[in-house]
Amino acid sequence: MPRHARLLVPGLPFHVVQRGVNKGAIFFDDQDREHFLRVLHKAFVKYGVALHAYVLMGNHVHLLATPRAENSLAFAMRALGNGYVQAFNQRHGRCGPLWQGRFHSSLIDHDRYLLAVYRYIELNPVRAGLVDRAEQHRWSSVHGNLGLRRDPLLVAHPAYRALGDTPTEITSRYHTFLQDSHAQDDAATIRQHERRQSPLGDERFLEMLRETLGQSVAMRCPGRPRKEGLHGTGAR
Repeated sequence: MPRHARLLVPGLPFHVVQRGVNKGAIFFDDQDREHFLRVLHKAFVKYGVALHAYVLMGNHVHLLATPRAENSLAFAMRALGNGYVQAFNQRHGRCGPLWQGRFHSSLIDHDRYLLAVYRYIELNPVRAGLVDRAEQHRWSSVHGNLGLRRDPLLVAHPAYRALGDTPTEITSRYHTFLQDSHAQDDAATIRQHERRQSPLGDERFLEMLRETLGQSVAMRCPGRPRKEGLHGTGAR
């Protein structure tokens, strides 16, 4: 099948997913996870990609990131793949590919849907039944975004910072947002767009993309996230 052309718009956030080949494990232990995060941080800093949220699962990872330039994300993900897979194969005595093809990426409307994607990523271990609360999963950005510990990988997006006037207010409102009852409703729509690699946004956002790219963009799938669920924290 032909590859889908990526929608590359610098300065806009992307939901990125990288999966293991044949649904296989991409981490065998915490040493692998620590090395992945080191390589991720180095690659994103080098190529100018701001990381807002992430979660490491057994056979895939989710990232929410904003590239500075058109090719920043592609270069950073290539550097991440090369740096991590080589070390992983050498350490575990294996050879061959680790990733299931190219990473998936979906543009996100930062005015309306960005915080829902923050939440979708950090609740992934809860939906998978690994933990009862997002904070119980060690390998996630939730600890940094809730102010539980400093996470040098993270760059707060303006939509996240707009949750409050002080760090305490921001993290308190974000904690409430994580527990919103509409999180599961949002998850189905976000998952559809991620799998189809289609932009997630309202008609205004899609029209902006059409004008910027000079081409048509995929429309949203039915069942968009509910507005009250996305703004239940009183975000401004």
